[in-house]
Amino acid sequence: MLTSDEIRKNYTAVEARIRAACARGNRHDRVTLIAVSKTFPAEAISAAIEAGARDIGENRVQEARDKKPLVPEPARWHLIGHLQSNKAKDAVRLFDVIQTIDAVSLAEKVGKAAAAAGKIQEVLLEINIGREAQKVGADPAEVEQLARAVRQIDALSLTGLMTIPPVADERGTRAYFGEMRALRDATGLQHLSMGMTDDFEMAIEEGATMVRVGRAIFGSRG
Repeated sequence: MLTSDEIRKNYTAVEARIRAACARGNRHDRVTLIAVSKTFPAEAISAAIEAGARDIGENRVQEARDKKPLVPEPARWHLIGHLQSNKAKDAVRLFDVIQTIDAVSLAEKVGKAAAAAGKIQEVLLEINIGREAQKVGADPAEVEQLARAVRQIDALSLTGLMTIPPVADERGTRAYFGEMRALRDATGLQHLSMGMTDDFEMAIEEGATMVRVGRAIFGSRG
């Protein structure tokens, strides 16, 4: 694991890269940096928060359940990995934002858990923008229908779309990001969560309002 000082320096450097990307894209709105801490310990999360992180991303409900109590600093926690419906109750308890809703049935489970907890749960729809058989996520053709259904669930607040595009060259990646931006605009949603360590600057130039960065902050995973 990197030292706390190294994590803080990395976080500051990523923030600078985000500002530069915003300038290139003539962006004047806020881009949220989500520090993706999967497999890294609570101490690394605390170091990122001390550097200015306000949003933390975890891929697994179980991992967040173990680590979150060990992080005393306040932050918004995002679930950015696939959510199994039987873990909906725990996800609602642990996460401020669930970014991986990809079906009405899952949304209903999360909505039921949120209502029971007396909470309005912020959610994003995960879109399989590359239409890859091996990946989870809603088909792009179903986004508007799915968004309408999720908006009918009282305990959910649908605020955006999320994706992990296929590996491609720059032209291909920009095309996927552009398609996501068009879907976001068509649904009238606010947020667009896309872009990771290798492509977050490109994602910002193409309209991302949230980027999910792990390696550039916390270093390589073992």
